[in-house]
Amino acid sequence: MKRKWGRLGILLCAMTVVPAAVFATGSEETPGVTTPASQELESSVATYMSITAIEPVLDAFQAKTGVKAENTRVSTARFVSTVLTEFEAGKLQADVLQAPLPVLEILKEQGVIAPFLPKAVADYPDWAKRDGIYLFGIEYVGLIYNTELVKPEDAPRRYEDLTDPKWKNQIVMANPESHATTIGWLIGLKENVFATEAEWRNFLRGLAANNPMFVASFGPTPAPIESGEKKIGISMPKYIITKAPAPLDWARVENQPLMGTPRAIAMTSKAPNPRAAEAFMEYWLSDEAMSILARDVGEYVLAPGVFPPIDGMDKANVIPIRELSDEEIVKWGAEFKEIFAVK
Repeated sequence: MKRKWGRLGILLCAMTVVPAAVFATGSEETPGVTTPASQELESSVATYMSITAIEPVLDAFQAKTGVKAENTRVSTARFVSTVLTEFEAGKLQADVLQAPLPVLEILKEQGVIAPFLPKAVADYPDWAKRDGIYLFGIEYVGLIYNTELVKPEDAPRRYEDLTDPKWKNQIVMANPESHATTIGWLIGLKENVFATEAEWRNFLRGLAANNPMFVASFGPTPAPIESGEKKIGISMPKYIITKAPAPLDWARVENQPLMGTPRAIAMTSKAPNPRAAEAFMEYWLSDEAMSILARDVGEYVLAPGVFPPIDGMDKANVIPIRELSDEEIVKWGAEFKEIFAVK
């Protein structure tokens, strides 16, 4: 099935009254979307998110609305199976879902996503609006390293430098067999960095020869770098902020882009707390929330002029990787398993 790029707890029953002026829903002018008759919000909203360290945004939302956001962290690799299993059993407790765009596109095809249109996206570019799914950032991937073990001048200047034997047994990365974003990132190198497929395959073999440590997702990648077990990792620069004061920095690759999967958010079609879900969507997509995500969480967001406070990131060329089809992910995951001898 080909798709296109361009695209929890028991909930409390008590009600909290929030003035309509705080969060008016954006659905009253949207055909096919029902506007709640009341602006009375439920006391909590349940979210399933793959993004990490987003407590500052959840706290700010509660302070603004009085609604508690109860988040469950679900890894990208398990997101579709977890949500579909609960949805098909009629037990999905999530009001809002946040995951990489390809994940939400799959769930949308299965009827999990509601066609809610928040007013907060009025100024977003058209390509960030996907009929209920809204892109707000890029899950940017880079090379992060331990500053106590690696000098800046010794850090990689090109992705090809990861094949240098000095990095043998010193690299950590998400499993290239099963982690969709890592699979997409490796294909992104093929399509956006290397001049020929032969050069790209030489890179893959060289990286594999350095015997990287594999973990399930990006979340566990910083720990072995922080501890000094590994010196460097294919990971997310955001951890420089969220893991501070850990000795982490990112390698400034020269004339090569940072790449990643578009981050997206959506409301579920059978949200147990629909009014609170709409309010959460409005807040999450607001300039205020995007600024918090960049400043406190280190995310690369789509809000113009907003960058994470990571030295040099405002000058980095950050681009979205092409969305792979399900067939491509399976195909390349199997091939990477062989190349990297994943056990």
